[in-house]
Amino acid sequence: MPPSSDVGWADWRCGCEATRCPSWRHAIGDRSGSMTPERAVGRLADLGLDPPDIDSRRLLFELVLSRFRALGVGAPEHVLWVPGRLEVFGKHTDYAGGRTLVSTVPRGFAMAIGRRFDTRTNVVDAGRLESASFETNPAIAGDAAMRGRTSKGWRHYVQTVLGRLGRNFPSAALASDIVLASDLPRASGMSSSSALMVGVAAALGRLAGLEDRPEWSDNIKSPLDAASYYACVENGLSFGGLTGDSGVGTHGGSEDHAAIVTGEAGRLSAFSFVPMRRITDVELPEDWRFVLTPSGVAADKTGGAKGPYNRLAHGAAVLLGLWNAGEPRCTSLAAALGSSKRAAARLRELVNQSHDDDWPAPSLLKRLDHFIREDARIPVALDAVASVDGKTLGQLSAESQSDAETLLENQVPETVALAASARQLGAFASSSFGAGFGGSVWALVVRDEAPEFARRWHPGAFVARPAPPLTVL
Repeated sequence: MPPSSDVGWADWRCGCEATRCPSWRHAIGDRSGSMTPERAVGRLADLGLDPPDIDSRRLLFELVLSRFRALGVGAPEHVLWVPGRLEVFGKHTDYAGGRTLVSTVPRGFAMAIGRRFDTRTNVVDAGRLESASFETNPAIAGDAAMRGRTSKGWRHYVQTVLGRLGRNFPSAALASDIVLASDLPRASGMSSSSALMVGVAAALGRLAGLEDRPEWSDNIKSPLDAASYYACVENGLSFGGLTGDSGVGTHGGSEDHAAIVTGEAGRLSAFSFVPMRRITDVELPEDWRFVLTPSGVAADKTGGAKGPYNRLAHGAAVLLGLWNAGEPRCTSLAAALGSSKRAAARLRELVNQSHDDDWPAPSLLKRLDHFIREDARIPVALDAVASVDGKTLGQLSAESQSDAETLLENQVPETVALAASARQLGAFASSSFGAGFGGSVWALVVRDEAPEFARRWHPGAFVARPAPPLTVL
């Protein structure tokens, strides 16, 4: 299995074609107005975007750049690509310190940003034909929040980013015009909300020069640190000296942000968390393709799915609390289970002795069993992909799907049926992914059969090979 490459900070900051940028300050910007949809997708193709995805991404950048020109404020200073995320294995493991196997997807956000010289940030969603305006003056924005004038839907994510950056980087010049568009299915488990927040944060950071400030350099040393910080913007936790807030209201982890910021085209990436650490990458076999489809049941983590999602996160926290009350303190459930060979048995003893009306012992044991089983799948899956072992990967995915249904209990009839029908149609592996309670399903098929498989499987299905990560073009 090939080890992961050491992706430099300069590579993340820069969209140039060079394998290593000669200067971390070098960037190909758009101040001259010469950025075109053709140049944008040409850069992505050089970075590994699959040829069948080029035309659709060109249309996305055409939409964004034409809408930015229509603002009449000149050319954008920066243009960005921000992909969505595919979770292959690692259901509800990241926030508990576990492992995940993830990749980018070839759908995502195109964004363009330009500077304003007042105190407003105006955002246009060119795909939905919607817009919003936000105050970046902390005093005025804080007064609006105190009066309950908070935004809803996608606007809430943008407002959360602006508020956190304003607090962590006082006096930063965040006033801007942002135009964006996405072809990610919304609330589908492909991390559309995380991609939106990462993209807005990265665009504002580049525009305002946040990377040059001591608050950034004292806390953020690498792309993984940046991904971790963006996750904390979303979940509200502090990151180093960058103090937290309420975030968007979900108690999630950071696998989405790890994949979006540091993923690699054509490869799957394995991470462990609390703290975030890259384990390794593995090339997706050239003859394999993912086919992804939303189930049609939205899983909005700030909407109806927030309560059930947070309950699963709370269950992991209850397990850690039981351990820390009776054993040497650990920072995560994964750390507790890895502390000794008897740790899992000891934690089961503690669960059986516990008395929690919200989390009776049988429910906690299900939560524990799921974490242990799902976390253990990551190294086996890495070996299976590296050795092109579709049979083992199929067994792992079937077990992961079954455990999600019976132990996590976060599946809906639509995701169960889609995972089963994928196998019936010839996929050698399939499983649901994302937060659950809706969302999407992935299937693995032979490359040449993928387009026909997608057509037969579901109207919303599309072929997906891991795409370039967050890139400033």
